[in-house]
Amino acid sequence: MSDAAPRSPITTRSRPVEVAAPPSDRVEVTIVVPTFREHDNLIPLLDRLRRLRDQIPGLEVVFMDDPSGDGSQQLIDSMGEDWVSLVSRNGTRGLSPAVLEGFDHALGKLVVVMDADLSHPPEAIPAMLERLRGSGDRPAQDMVVGSRYVDGGSTQDSWGVFRWVNSAVATLLARPLTRVKDPMSGFFAVRRDAVRDASQWLNPIGYKIALELIVKCGFERVAEVPIHFGLRHAGESKLSLSEQLKYVRHLARLYFFVLSGGRRTVREVRWQHREVSRRATPRARQG
Repeated sequence: MSDAAPRSPITTRSRPVEVAAPPSDRVEVTIVVPTFREHDNLIPLLDRLRRLRDQIPGLEVVFMDDPSGDGSQQLIDSMGEDWVSLVSRNGTRGLSPAVLEGFDHALGKLVVVMDADLSHPPEAIPAMLERLRGSGDRPAQDMVVGSRYVDGGSTQDSWGVFRWVNSAVATLLARPLTRVKDPMSGFFAVRRDAVRDASQWLNPIGYKIALELIVKCGFERVAEVPIHFGLRHAGESKLSLSEQLKYVRHLARLYFFVLSGGRRTVREVRWQHREVSRRATPRARQG
């Protein structure tokens, strides 16, 4: 589509020169965190993610940073952690373009997207990955969403009436597009290749990247894991009237995509890719 947001043509992946990146075959899960002026949240977030490394072998964290001169890049450089990197973006700014570019940088086959401000609890990630992979009598999922609105989910008591109403109205407007109870969530887990397969159709604006992926990747199996949605740890919220108006424009794009048969096309492409992969797997094993 002509109004698609182009991927940033030039980026810099920041890692201390004396610290080598982990081999790609050792990375199983990539956590993509879009950032803009989030310097004061990075250390508290990484402290909590570090505790998950025993539960999630092969974990990497990639911060997709819209540069603001707040010292985020220098902070990550100074840490010397081989499982943490920061991509300094150039070109189209915004959360959704940053997340999509994050999939291009991700080494893991499974990708978790979350905010940097600690409103999303990192401790929910193992349960989200388990649902994504499937286990026992639970089938694998196309996407798993960290949800405020399923049994066991909650928001901070001091969240405020305005935010409650804003979220409820936004969810109601998206109801014809998906049965997911919290499609506004920015905390979700998916397979990297499922997103890459649909990349030609992805052109989100604003913050609601999960809804974009649900619709345009043709995701049919979407599970929700309850989370407690907390308050921002530090810094200022990026939510504004401008972002709310972008959401209305985004919805219009999604409804047009569905009504013009786009969802059916994506599902056919995904089915074809799965068939090619299924047929190639036995030959690869024989070789």
